[in-house]
Amino acid sequence: QVQLVESGGGLVQAGDSLRLSCTFSGRTFSTYATGWFRQAPGKEREFIAACSWDGSSSYYADSVKGRFTIRRDNAKDTVYLQTNSLKPGDTAVYYCAADPSLRVILDNFLAAYWGQGTQVTVSS
Repeated sequence: QVQLVESGGGLVQAGDSLRLSCTFSGRTFSTYATGWFRQAPGKEREFIAACSWDGSSSYYADSVKGRFTIRRDNAKDTVYLQTNSLKPGDTAVYYCAADPSLRVILDNFLAAYWGQGTQVTVSS
């Protein structure tokens, strides 16, 4: 049974940084592409970033490009999202996702596995 567990969220001020972590278990992590999504209250889930199984390819939403970085450590079965220069508009629950296909993560929200989410709140 695959499990994804996010951590690292919190309450920060505008301009601060957070590093979100997502630990994968139950399968061979290096055979899965991974991604990060977020959902703010009253809004639809939004794609943030994704990377291939080996981290060699990464993709970002325009809204976070240049501020957020996705990185994975296959030796630790963990994918990270470094968030810098946070804005109040970044406030949301952040979810990680994993799927054998990077295309699935990029094209739709039907990734095979999802975490429970971690709350990020950015005050002005």
